[in-house]
Amino acid sequence: MQVLAGVGAATPPLVVDYLVVAGGGGGGGNTSPGYECAGGGAGGLRCTVTATGGGGSLESALTLTVNTNYTVTVGGGGAGANNAQGANGSNSVFNTITSTGGGGGGGGNGISGQTGGSGGGRSQGSAAAGSGTANQGYAGGAQGGFLGGNGGGGAGAIGGSNGDNGGPGGAGVSTLITGSSVPYGGGGGGKTHVNGTAPSAALGGTGGGGNGAYKSTTAPTAGTANTGGGGGGGGANVFNGAAGGSGVVILRYPADYTISNPGGGLTLSTSTSGTNKITTVTAGTGNVSWA
Repeated sequence: MQVLAGVGAATPPLVVDYLVVAGGGGGGGNTSPGYECAGGGAGGLRCTVTATGGGGSLESALTLTVNTNYTVTVGGGGAGANNAQGANGSNSVFNTITSTGGGGGGGGNGISGQTGGSGGGRSQGSAAAGSGTANQGYAGGAQGGFLGGNGGGGAGAIGGSNGDNGGPGGAGVSTLITGSSVPYGGGGGGKTHVNGTAPSAALGGTGGGGNGAYKSTTAPTAGTANTGGGGGGGGANVFNGAAGGSGVVILRYPADYTISNPGGGLTLSTSTSGTNKITTVTAGTGNVSWA
């Protein structure tokens, strides 16, 4: 236990709770008419508060040392595709904790969704959906034999399938690490077939997933920044897939300590909630240290 100089009161140990969300995968696309493509998978999600990804047990908080540098990286979202799979998102890192970028959605003719933190969905005519990573996220939607694109997997659920209509993205998970319940890690929705009968686009999963394209009239939407949401699927020589959303790293620790970013490189902000401080890192790569 440390002691505050001149006060005699013991400070709590530097125990840090975290939420580490990787960048979401981009939606698939296709330049050939008649092929509807899938939504991207959400970025992998690891958390010590409320819930973590993939239905796993909560992660354990880290006990750290003052005046020591710890690496932080916020992963970017993967690009949406023109005639291929969407690109995978990039990993996010805090010290020893790495969350895996989301898998790109299936696109092109017979091209599978990619494996990632959560897997990209299976597009029309493609071989398979992408798998998720254990304790981080779920697989993309895998149903075959229809004309709509499947949804990308989310941190909280498998991507959806919906016949000729695009499948919805898998749901994310909500955490109270900031003091309020906020969802992260939603999968991207798949593209609805040009002759489908759906009244609207397939929605992205709660937690920042982008919506899939609807027929030839509505473009897919990107995953929301700093949620790790997957991008919506495009295709049918109409729309490219949409990009995945960037990830985020959120750190909660006793208010007795002050965080810094030695050497710069990170975009971060800190607030106080009760006896804790909460630092949200929204971009960059660098180090954090506490005093």
